[in-house]
Amino acid sequence: MGIRTGTHLVWDWNGTLFDDVVAVIGATNAAFAELGLEPITLERYRELYCIPIPLFYERLLGRMPSQAEWEVMDEAFHRHYADHRLACGLTTGAEELLGEWRRAGGSQSLLSMYGHEELVPLVRGYGIHGHFVRVDGRTGPSGGSKAEHMERHLTALTGMAHPERTVVIGDAVDDAKAAAHVGARAVLYTGGSHSRVSLEAAGVPVVDTLAEAVEEAIRLAS
Repeated sequence: MGIRTGTHLVWDWNGTLFDDVVAVIGATNAAFAELGLEPITLERYRELYCIPIPLFYERLLGRMPSQAEWEVMDEAFHRHYADHRLACGLTTGAEELLGEWRRAGGSQSLLSMYGHEELVPLVRGYGIHGHFVRVDGRTGPSGGSKAEHMERHLTALTGMAHPERTVVIGDAVDDAKAAAHVGARAVLYTGGSHSRVSLEAAGVPVVDTLAEAVEEAIRLAS
């Protein structure tokens, strides 16, 4: 790998390193069934998905859910997701790419909107925790934006990751927005929550594999 000295990758988890889109759809539809809503296809999910999540539900329902409705939907989704994710695993090639980047002298971290207490043991369970200089999951309420989370993440990495030499790799438009918020670059992967059309609207490179994402990150940082 032709890594420029000081290049740092910030990886997203759900839909990027962790191939869980099937679990997300399964959990979404199981939660919808509890609420008497019609199931949604993967294609429709990717077409409508956005962050903050309440806006996604507004697109689905045709109106903004009340606070009480949001809390019910959020709890139901996470309850079902915990079961569905058991059948998921790392994205093809992810473990090898993480190892190659580390051995080539690059630094990398993991930033997710998945709950921190659930994220850390999951990452450790896949044996990849040692590839990251830092792993941060969400510690507050779900449903928010990633921008402030990214800002805190890079602040904690002061001296190890400089924004102008940092590339965020994720599967959502919000990853690109979070990168821009801190002055970093971004590459978006099509294997997760968004359609390619939605991702391309973010104005950053869009790729179909994680290997391509790393290649683009090297190009952006060169």
